Amino acid sequence: MQSVNPATGRVMAEYPPHSPRAAQDAVTAASLSQKTWAALSVADRARGLVAVAEVLDRRLAEYAALITSEMGKPGSEARAEVAKCAAVCRFYAEHGPTMLADRAVATEAARSLVMHEPLGLVLAIMPWNFPFWQVMRLAAPALMAGNGFVLKHAENVPGSALALEQLFREAGLPSDLVRTLLISEPEVEPILARAEVRAVALTGSARAGRAVAALAGGLLKKSILELGGCDPLIVLEDADLTACCAAALESRMKNAGQTCTAAKRLLLAEPLAQEFEERLLALARGLRLGDPTDPATDMGPLARADIREALHDQVQRSLAAGARLVLGGVLPDGPGYFYPPTILAGVRPGMAVFEEETFGPLAAITTFKDEEEAVALANASAYGLGASIWTADPARGEALARRMEAGTVMVNAQTRSDFRLPFGGVKDSGWGRELSHYGIRELSAVKTLWVA
Repeated sequence: MQSVNPATGRVMAEYPPHSPRAAQDAVTAASLSQKTWAALSVADRARGLVAVAEVLDRRLAEYAALITSEMGKPGSEARAEVAKCAAVCRFYAEHGPTMLADRAVATEAARSLVMHEPLGLVLAIMPWNFPFWQVMRLAAPALMAGNGFVLKHAENVPGSALALEQLFREAGLPSDLVRTLLISEPEVEPILARAEVRAVALTGSARAGRAVAALAGGLLKKSILELGGCDPLIVLEDADLTACCAAALESRMKNAGQTCTAAKRLLLAEPLAQEFEERLLALARGLRLGDPTDPATDMGPLARADIREALHDQVQRSLAAGARLVLGGVLPDGPGYFYPPTILAGVRPGMAVFEEETFGPLAAITTFKDEEEAVALANASAYGLGASIWTADPARGEALARRMEAGTVMVNAQTRSDFRLPFGGVKDSGWGRELSHYGIRELSAVKTLWVA
């Protein structure tokens, strides 16, 4: 497997994949370590997570540089990603013992308890766009709950995958508790089929989610799926344009637009659409596209050549269907997988950038006449991960939020994950929840104890 620098297109390193036997041996070793880990008290596990956070703190600059080199995220964003990983470890170290505590229930028994016990091994199939955070937001609650962790990471971030495995060893956790498998997609099935693997979590495309869900269902294994989205950002006629334009730009262009919760469809009330478009255009023109290691860079390259090709194809198909090009939309010359900030207006249902998940720096603008049309447009998607609503009247925003078909809706704020709150989607954006107490309980076996 290769690490390719997306800013240059050059191969930085090559890693030999695991053989089928080596992958199976890694699962066996992880299972043995998991039994040792599960036997510890929750307080001891919490101390282990604090140690992981301390390694993340100590190696923050090193890990951030690795993220930038493998997938092109600007240095400041990469450092923020690693810091968030440390924070989620400390969150579960602090709150995990309470989340997992036995809960007494009043019944006619002398004593009735609901308990949370480890599942066993959790197989994580993770994406490249947040190569540390996507893993850590699942690993922290999984480990706190007493499980072991087997990682099949995206094939373009093998360096990050191996660094994560070593991170847990350096923190003093059992040596094989977290194992990285450098394997391809067809090699996942025999790993998931192992009896020790009791759950699989995937963050990826709806296509991948369908395949993993079918496989897990056939094996009677639990699955947690976060499958991306086509999130709407609704701007009502009374919204603060300064605030919502800035949020829309950050949401759509941060991480070069390669974020599941990015505002992929901008739904604007007709009276303010022209002014919003002009403001967004001015802001987008001010972004500096370039070397992600340069502190002055606002946006780096896309992570792979095929991602850039897919995005450009979506732009071209939408223009052919009648969308209007406001900015960008041209493949740049030179090395690397760069794509300019792009804005399309006049987007309607049926166009590629309205119907499909777009993973890149592309803002698609659609207008609406009234609230009813705004809700209809927002929900006219196979996806349902997140949404945001911008209005001067929070009560109005909350009322509309209750009508959104999405796992997370934010009023006057950019859609994002927060480890204090559950995160996940509805419809083709998947099922199950990560983060908060919902996430740790998804990764636990619930046991009822009845004492007569």
